[in-house]
Amino acid sequence: MKLKFRNIFTIAVVLFCIIIVFIVLSKSAKSSQRNSFELSESDFSVVSDEASESYKQTHLFQRVESLIQKLEALEDNNYRIRSILRRVNLVTKNVNQLNLEKESSEGVPELVEVRPPIPYEETRRILEIHLKEIWYTLRSLEDHIPAQNFTQLQDIYRVLRSHVINLRANDGYELFRQKETTELANLVQGRIKLLQNPVNCDTARKAVCKLNKPCGFGCQIHHVGYCLIHAYATGRTLILETEFWKYDSAGWNHVFLPVSDTCTDSGKNQPQHADVIEIPYVDSITTLPNHLPVSIPADICRRLERVHGEPHIWWVGQFIRYLLRLQPSFQNEIKEYVEKLRFQSPTVGIHVRRTDKITYEASFHSLEEYMVHAREYFDIQEKVRGQIIRNVFIASDDPAVISEAKTNYSKPGWRILGSMEVARTAKSERYGLSGLIGVLKDVFVLAECDFLICTFSSQICRLAYELVQAKHADASGRFVSLDSIYYYGGGNSVIEVAVIAHTPRDPQEIELRLMDNIHVDGNHWNGMSKGMNLRTYKRGFYPSYKTRNLVQRVAFPKAKWWLGPSETK
Repeated sequence: MKLKFRNIFTIAVVLFCIIIVFIVLSKSAKSSQRNSFELSESDFSVVSDEASESYKQTHLFQRVESLIQKLEALEDNNYRIRSILRRVNLVTKNVNQLNLEKESSEGVPELVEVRPPIPYEETRRILEIHLKEIWYTLRSLEDHIPAQNFTQLQDIYRVLRSHVINLRANDGYELFRQKETTELANLVQGRIKLLQNPVNCDTARKAVCKLNKPCGFGCQIHHVGYCLIHAYATGRTLILETEFWKYDSAGWNHVFLPVSDTCTDSGKNQPQHADVIEIPYVDSITTLPNHLPVSIPADICRRLERVHGEPHIWWVGQFIRYLLRLQPSFQNEIKEYVEKLRFQSPTVGIHVRRTDKITYEASFHSLEEYMVHAREYFDIQEKVRGQIIRNVFIASDDPAVISEAKTNYSKPGWRILGSMEVARTAKSERYGLSGLIGVLKDVFVLAECDFLICTFSSQICRLAYELVQAKHADASGRFVSLDSIYYYGGGNSVIEVAVIAHTPRDPQEIELRLMDNIHVDGNHWNGMSKGMNLRTYKRGFYPSYKTRNLVQRVAFPKAKWWLGPSETK
């Protein structure tokens, strides 16, 4: 009798799900009819004969992008329908966890890929950001709050952060995040490889980039990154000129894999090959192209924004990842260095830049300022994992920092990692092969860390953070910067959009209306940011939690040079 009742109940559930599917399909069909009407009336409208050729091209491109967005919306509808059908199938198999796991043939639980709704992902990320802003505000008011009350508030914050971590780990969407991020990375890496290895180098359009910009290693890599992004946007093969490189007289290819396997000659000295441009230093450009960071390409923005909180940093990270592919011998050297450190998770990476940086570009920050955030990270992690070993890797160009860390913070339950030799090399032999190997060791180990604490005014810090994004599914929150927000030197400005209105409380603050755009000067990490409202052109302070980064989507490249049988999705 119980079996019959269970079968009847199962059949009833299946029929109910089929009815829901039928309703969804009917709505989808009606939506498709409306969409087809819109396409015929709007998306393929013709620009008048009097319009300029430039306007025609722009207008047509906008229509194509609109069409792509509508097709992607239909794809989402189809995906939801398939998800419903999958759940129906799981019900008939009498599986308890409908959308989280299934039993493999060996009886081992196996994750089912489920796509997270965009509103859910956005809300989850905003929750984490706002919790951090609460913590920054509390820390700035610590001297005005009784110690007992502050300790309790601090513990409440840590518990809430642990809940957010657990929410992501157990929401059933992590498999999709990882798979989608990997697919997007493979797509972008494949495009770069295709661009950099044309079938016919002699006839390929090229862009020449000079490596020897007069600045440090991090700055030079970001310069080459800017060159490669510009080449991508314009459909040109990048030719990297590395003669007399101050870090290695043998040139780029001695340490890194060539940026191209098939095309290394620009041909600019041959008049018949006129389609060659030389990319200037970004500092000398008066009007920046809109495809430079912090912009992202419109053709992948929908997929990328679903799985990453700061898509523009992930985008940059893909180009940095391509450029910093090491030759096997140097790759082995880095691997041996990591093994010697006995690197293990969780590890916090701390980058402390001193020497010339303090003199010219940044303020001094004591090691304790960094360690405060390391303790906070581990305290939150212990709410999630239980007791852990607190591993801290210290990278610096000042050996005294490594010495101070090992003297003052080598306590039970803590492991302080770092190399005095690498720090001494960074200080005394910066411009040379040994200095280059030292900075690469620091960058690659920092990129392996679970969390970064550094100053975003440092190019090395930003370089490591970009590589972290290329390694993980949405690692946008894995950092604390003691000074600047993330920016790309010489690139387009970071813009925020007001999501909550703000009335100034004193003359130093500025008004925000809903959807106002703000040119960001910086986050003061005390609950307040500073910037200029682009509606009123007034500059001042505003609560950081009332704004969010504006994703700057740009339709580039206009010529889809990568289209071919290997392109997917």
